[in-house]
Amino acid sequence: MITFLIRRLIQAVTVLLAVSIITFGLFFLVPKLAGADPATLFAGKVTNPDALNGIRIKLGLNHPLWRQYWDFIGGFFHSRQFDNGPDKTTCPWPCLGYSFRNDQSVSTLIADRFPITLSLAIGAPILWLSVGVLVGRTSALRPRSFADRSSMLVALAAVSLPVYFTAAVLRLFVVFTWHWLPDITYVGFTKDPVLWGKNLLLPWISLAALYAASYARFTRGSMLEVLNEDYIRTARAKGLRERTVINRHAMRPVGTLIITLFGMDVGQLMGGAILTESVFGLPGLGKLGVDAIAAHDLPIIMGVTILAAFFIVAANIVVDMFYAVIDPRVRLS
Repeated sequence: MITFLIRRLIQAVTVLLAVSIITFGLFFLVPKLAGADPATLFAGKVTNPDALNGIRIKLGLNHPLWRQYWDFIGGFFHSRQFDNGPDKTTCPWPCLGYSFRNDQSVSTLIADRFPITLSLAIGAPILWLSVGVLVGRTSALRPRSFADRSSMLVALAAVSLPVYFTAAVLRLFVVFTWHWLPDITYVGFTKDPVLWGKNLLLPWISLAALYAASYARFTRGSMLEVLNEDYIRTARAKGLRERTVINRHAMRPVGTLIITLFGMDVGQLMGGAILTESVFGLPGLGKLGVDAIAAHDLPIIMGVTILAAFFIVAANIVVDMFYAVIDPRVRLS
């Protein structure tokens, strides 16, 4: 088990290193190849050649590309100094870059927005996993029944509707028309847990509606296939109770598929639910990235991209560990 974990960790570090190289190249090498100067993106409206040269020196853009990348990676392990003589700026550890448009380190900006994205990533997955698996299991056990057809019809409609449409409709009716809930204003969990959950209920439902529909369809399809296997018929012929057959034998292979989907979805969600945050005005990581793209704020875009990649890789490691527990043969792969 330890050897399996070490192999997966080495693979994860390799992937993250490759992502950092590709991301850094896209934002600093490609503009140079196209004849653009990255310093102008940091300068804003500044066109003075001396000011631009000062920005290049302070950000290290006058160094070779390999040196710039080395300094960038070094910021993951220690603080960085952006130095231009008397003009010095310190980026505390871990330094994912410094946004000179906002005059803040990227790590600070991400730390401020992360609790909002984490709140979304806690509530929505619980909803979609519990509802999706329950509906899919119920439909598989009663195929072609009214409950099966109606639930799959609702699931098909939920999958077809984009999340920004579902979120906008929910907000229109629940908040502005029926006044069942106040308009969305994020409140920290430690400040008021009840108000925290009340304000995030609609974003959770908006996200969960899309994912739960997919989980219901996957669960139903997998269970229908598993229920026709020989070992299921053998378990029933041995006189096992139907609940035992379903829970111990049928759900086990379905669980591997659900774990895979769940790990990937949560990993992507931790990088920022862009559409949901934008519709409800939640200043999470997704909205931070969108605003940075509009402002051409390269350090923030790079920081959010690398953080999103980290969560996806981490989710894959967790999924692999669950696989190793469920099926020991995975440890040999």
